[in-house]
Amino acid sequence: MPSSAHAVPLAQSKTTITVSAAASLNRAFTEIGKQFEKANPSIKVRFNFGSSSSLVSQIQSGAPTDVFAAADLASFDKLLASGNVVKSPRVFARNSMQLVVKSGNPLGIRTVNDLNKASTISLCAKTIPCGLYAAAVLSRHGVSLSESNISRGIDATATLNAVSTGDADAALVYVTDAISARKLVTAIAIPASKNVKALYGIGVVRGGKNSQQSERFLAYVLSNSGQRILASFGFQGP
Repeated sequence: MPSSAHAVPLAQSKTTITVSAAASLNRAFTEIGKQFEKANPSIKVRFNFGSSSSLVSQIQSGAPTDVFAAADLASFDKLLASGNVVKSPRVFARNSMQLVVKSGNPLGIRTVNDLNKASTISLCAKTIPCGLYAAAVLSRHGVSLSESNISRGIDATATLNAVSTGDADAALVYVTDAISARKLVTAIAIPASKNVKALYGIGVVRGGKNSQQSERFLAYVLSNSGQRILASFGFQGP
C-alpha cells in the first residue's frame, strides 16, 4: 500500500477570538474560557478585561473585538447606536451590590447608612456600571457622601482592592467581588428592597472575522455548562 495512505494529518490551526468583558467577570470568564477551549480545541480565547464603559470606547475606536460582555445593558445601547453591534444583547447573568469593610469590621459598620463612620469609601468611577449601581444604592438609603471622602476605582476590581489593601475603610462592590475577597474583607448584605439588579449582557461585535466561533462562545456562556461556572462564582442566572 502506498505510504501516503498512512500520512499523518496536519495539526489543525487554532482560531483566536478576543472577548472584551467587564472586570467583575474576570475569574468566572477565565474559567469559562478554559472549559470552552477544552470543548472547542480549534478555538483559543483571548480576554480583555476592564470597565464596561472603557471597553465600549475601545470597541468604538476600532479595537479588534469579537465578543463583548458588559455589566449592564446600557453599554450595548451605545454600541447599537454606533453600529458596532447589530443585535440586542443576551442577558446571561445577574448580580447585585454588597457593602464590604476592612476585615473584622473595626469601625462597626452595619448598614449603608453607617458609611459616614468611614474616613475613606471606595466607589467605582461615576460613569461606569458599578459606579452607577452604587449611586442608586446610596440614593435608596438616603445617604449622601462627601466626594472628599470617596476614592474612585477605574473598575470593580480596583474598587474592591482599595479595601482589601487597607487604602479604604469600606466599599460598595458587586456580590461576586465580595465573594472573591472573602478572606481579605468583611461583607455586609444589602436588603433586596434597597439594592439593585445588575443585568449582564453579551453580544457578538460587528466586523469581527470570526463570527461563527464567536457565536459558539456566546452559546457556551448561555449553556448549562457556562451557567454552572457563573453560579460557582456567585452570579445569578438570567
